[in-house]
Amino acid sequence: MKKKKIIITGAAVVAVVVIGIGAWALFGRASSDGSTENVVYVNSVDNLMNPGSGNGAVNRFAGVVETQKQVDIQQSQDKTVKDIYVEVGQEVSKGDPLFSYDTEKSQEDLEKAKLELERIDNNIGNKQNEIAALEKEKKSAGNDAQLDYTMQIQSAQMELKQSEYEKKSKQVEIQKLQDSIENCQVTSEIDGVVKSINNGNQDSYSYSGDSQAFMSIIAMGDFRIKCKVNEQNIASVTPGQAVIVHSRVDDSVTWKGTMGAVDTENPGNDSNNGYYFSSGDGSTQSNSYPFYIELDSSEGLMLGQHVYVEADYGQSEEKAGIWLDESFICDADTDNPYVWVDDGKGKLEKRSVTLGQHDDELFQYEIADGLSKDDMITYPEDGLKEGMKTAAGSNGQMGQSNPVADGNDMDFSNEDYSEEDGFGSDLSDENMDGVDSGEMNQEDLTEDGMQQNESNADGSEDVIGGTEDAQ
Repeated sequence: MKKKKIIITGAAVVAVVVIGIGAWALFGRASSDGSTENVVYVNSVDNLMNPGSGNGAVNRFAGVVETQKQVDIQQSQDKTVKDIYVEVGQEVSKGDPLFSYDTEKSQEDLEKAKLELERIDNNIGNKQNEIAALEKEKKSAGNDAQLDYTMQIQSAQMELKQSEYEKKSKQVEIQKLQDSIENCQVTSEIDGVVKSINNGNQDSYSYSGDSQAFMSIIAMGDFRIKCKVNEQNIASVTPGQAVIVHSRVDDSVTWKGTMGAVDTENPGNDSNNGYYFSSGDGSTQSNSYPFYIELDSSEGLMLGQHVYVEADYGQSEEKAGIWLDESFICDADTDNPYVWVDDGKGKLEKRSVTLGQHDDELFQYEIADGLSKDDMITYPEDGLKEGMKTAAGSNGQMGQSNPVADGNDMDFSNEDYSEEDGFGSDLSDENMDGVDSGEMNQEDLTEDGMQQNESNADGSEDVIGGTEDAQ
């Protein structure tokens, strides 16, 4: 079972490489200056061996650490909050007072209810006396008057029962009002931290702004990671997929976990959660949806900490030597396998390589001889020729910028790249996360899963479509 899971993971790595190359084949063809010169984009062997190192070969999601358990406290619609005893971020213990209601109106209602109960008691007493008098008179009345007395008695008894019912209802009302006054102070049900207070004024504040409760308390410990994905990129979230969580401060500090399902029932509904994409026929708004990462261990994480999350394709497991995905190797089953390499002078060449071991689980070949980690290679595709001009690709960019349409180009309309396979539908202008009229900020990371590139020169990293500061 374990081997089967690893093999599936290996297949996923291949899919990531193919999808990345296909995306650049569609959207990376044109040169930055708009020229029609055909350039072959190459990427370093080291980058391809480390797809999760921020080079764009694997999508990264922005996430924030939150607790597994949260208690939401709703305000009673018929009550007014008088005093709030805590602040956002304050630690509380079970039983600590959080806020109290104004009891002035309840006191008034209680006095009115007691007066009404007294009136009902008087009515009951009067009806009981009336019934007793009618029954006494009936005994001495003639036969012709018996029926009339019977009807009067029955009517009085019905009114008595109605008054007795009103008395019970009023007693319940009085008890609720008394309980409300006695329990006007609301206390915490758990040990935790005040996450948000929504008291309807400028003092309202929330860590994330996504809770509609009057007050939310989050338990300490048992952390999870909350991420968001845009609906255009929702197919990149696979429930059950193993993930690696990276610290934003130190990328080498990681945690392991498992990706959960996207919560499509709760789309983002504020201005920061909607993302706009530009296509040929105008701009459209796209919602974002939350999904959660269940952690194997949360040791070292802090509540509210911001992190990066990426699918775990085995990139963190270092192997000795050079290993490449088998799809990069041409004629791998012959005596003369080769790869397409930059010759170091900006030209493309075929280079013979010596293959070593084959990893049947990750579908990779060991390159025993012929390549170094600094060599720049490209993905094999029709139309490649020795001597073609090369250029370093970014964000995993590989392939020709303007291939000659000779019928041998990659055809993304055939069944191998159909929408049913999840390929064609992800490569339209609307579905390219972070693409706006063909432009992409190559040094940014989108909050909902767009690719992250190199850090800025000052060591910082930006986030598109979000307001979260790197911590």
